[in-house]
Amino acid sequence: MAIEVITREDLNEFRSLLLNDLKEIIQSKQQQTKQWLKSNEVRKLLNISPGTLQNLRINGTLTYTKIGGIMYYDNSDIDKLLNGNKVNAIPTLFK
Repeated sequence: MAIEVITREDLNEFRSLLLNDLKEIIQSKQQQTKQWLKSNEVRKLLNISPGTLQNLRINGTLTYTKIGGIMYYDNSDIDKLLNGNKVNAIPTLFK
């Protein structure tokens, strides 16, 4: 039975390889997000009803593209909508 000695250099090399692999996995997941979402996907994402989504379209809050009766929403527009309506939390627990 042969015993193999692992040095610090081996561990550092393993660490570097592992970090590179993790970075690649994270980057590939970020690239996998869909650019265009259908109405049902948007409703699920925002947890809203079909009527609420229609109101967002009508009042111009959320832009869309309509192709052959199917409405598509740009994912970046949804992010802008969420970030634009962000409210800063004011801690009131110990006042």
